[in-house]
Amino acid sequence: MKKLINSPEQVVRDMLDGMVAAHPHLKNLPGTQVIVRADAPVSGKVGLVSGGGSGHEPAHAGYVGKGMLDAAVAGEVFTSPTPDQVLEAIKAVDSGNGVLLIIKNYTGDVMNFEMAAELAEAEGIRVAKVVVNDDVAVENSTYTTGRRGIAGTVFVHKIAGALASRGASLEQVEEVANKVIRQVRSMGMALTPCIVPAAGTPGFQLGEDEIEIGLGIHGEPGVYRSKLMTAEETARTLLERILEDLPLSSGEKAAVMINGLGATPLMELYIVNKTVSELLKERGIAVHRTFVGLYMTSLEMAGCSLTLLKLDEELTDLLDAPARTAAWNQ
Repeated sequence: MKKLINSPEQVVRDMLDGMVAAHPHLKNLPGTQVIVRADAPVSGKVGLVSGGGSGHEPAHAGYVGKGMLDAAVAGEVFTSPTPDQVLEAIKAVDSGNGVLLIIKNYTGDVMNFEMAAELAEAEGIRVAKVVVNDDVAVENSTYTTGRRGIAGTVFVHKIAGALASRGASLEQVEEVANKVIRQVRSMGMALTPCIVPAAGTPGFQLGEDEIEIGLGIHGEPGVYRSKLMTAEETARTLLERILEDLPLSSGEKAAVMINGLGATPLMELYIVNKTVSELLKERGIAVHRTFVGLYMTSLEMAGCSLTLLKLDEELTDLLDAPARTAAWNQ
């Protein structure tokens, strides 16, 4: 295992300290692994909290800031944060207008965030919850009941955050978050596994000429293992599976995200996007915006995921609204 770390036990703590040192708009709640906006709670605003296991950076603390999240809770690597940590995040961002929890559909995340919501409600804080399940690859897997939540979660952060920043009610922010969840789909693939620092060995094995189609962001099994394909063949495989689940007709509009899993060069992500953009154009689907880069990773895994968000006038306006975070500036 070759990693730029001090010790496996300290990776999350050291990462959060380094993030706060780099970004003055963030602060770490003392004694926790919770990152919040330095100006939290923001008066008159619904608070947005997300999080999950570390190792997916820039998700989720990279999306804390104006126009997106108010707090992110970092668990240990690939491990859900505990309910008491999530509760501290809720309390830190509540301005009296309620808090929305944006949860990826992993069993531990759902259970611990829901438990934290119950504890917060017992203290008089209004809490709403949405669960993101954008991965079309598999219905159930190692960590989930139902579909997994992957990179499409970032679009939920962005759009719900934009509406919350305009002073919308908790019910309105929850409603638009669920709208995004209904209209976003993703699917990923891996060229190589990753190594969890505490384990020191790869989470799974792939042959030199093998790839995994449809795997999850923790290395959970995908739909099938294949011989190495070209970028064009890979992009076509992912896109066709997504469009089977999210019908988009000629004349409709979408946002596209080509997300690297940690070790894939931008060169290769742009090559994947070349095919995606050509195939969507052939279908008459208008691409409003394309995001190419690292949005939700899996440590140093090589590979990518493709996300499509079906847009209407409301979602387009909110997607284009200004935001300023460590990982998203527009």
